[in-house]
Amino acid sequence: MLKDPYVLEFLGMPEKYQYIESELEEKLISNLQNFLLELGKGFTFEKRQYRISISGKHFYVDLVFYHRILKCFVLIDLKRGEVTHQNVGQMNLYLNYFKKEVSTDGDSEPIGIVLGADKDHVLVEYATESISNQLLISNYQLYLPDKKQLENELNKLLDDE
Repeated sequence: MLKDPYVLEFLGMPEKYQYIESELEEKLISNLQNFLLELGKGFTFEKRQYRISISGKHFYVDLVFYHRILKCFVLIDLKRGEVTHQNVGQMNLYLNYFKKEVSTDGDSEPIGIVLGADKDHVLVEYATESISNQLLISNYQLYLPDKKQLENELNKLLDDE
C-alpha cells in the first residue's frame, strides 16, 4: 500500500533548491490532485496543519487524509531532511491522539507516514520496533533519477540475484 519513494516531480521544484518544510507542504496543497494520485486509490483530503492540543501544548499534523477503503485516518508528517527517532516519537503521539480523540466507531486504527527526503533503515528499525501503531517511514524525491542512475540500480539488483 505504501510507495517508497514517492516521486514529487509534479511540484516543479528545482532539484538542488533549499526549501523549508512549510514550502513543501504549500506546494503539495497547491498540487493536491497530483499528490492524491501519487498516494494511490482511496485517499480523501481532510486538513492541513491539524491542531492537536494536549495538556495546554499545541502540535500540528502537516497533512491529514481519510482513506475511504481502509476506513482510517492517514496522518502525514513532512520532513525536509533525514527522518529522526524524534520524528517517529512525534508521529506515535499523533496516532495515539487520533485513536482516542478523533476516530469514531467503525474506523480502523489511524496510519502515520513520516515522509522524509532520506531515512536511515537501521535507525527506523530500532525507532519503530515496539510501536504497536501503524507507523510507516517513506522517502520522497523531487525527481526520478537520470537514465544512468536507473541503469546502475537495476544492475545492482540483478547482480544480487
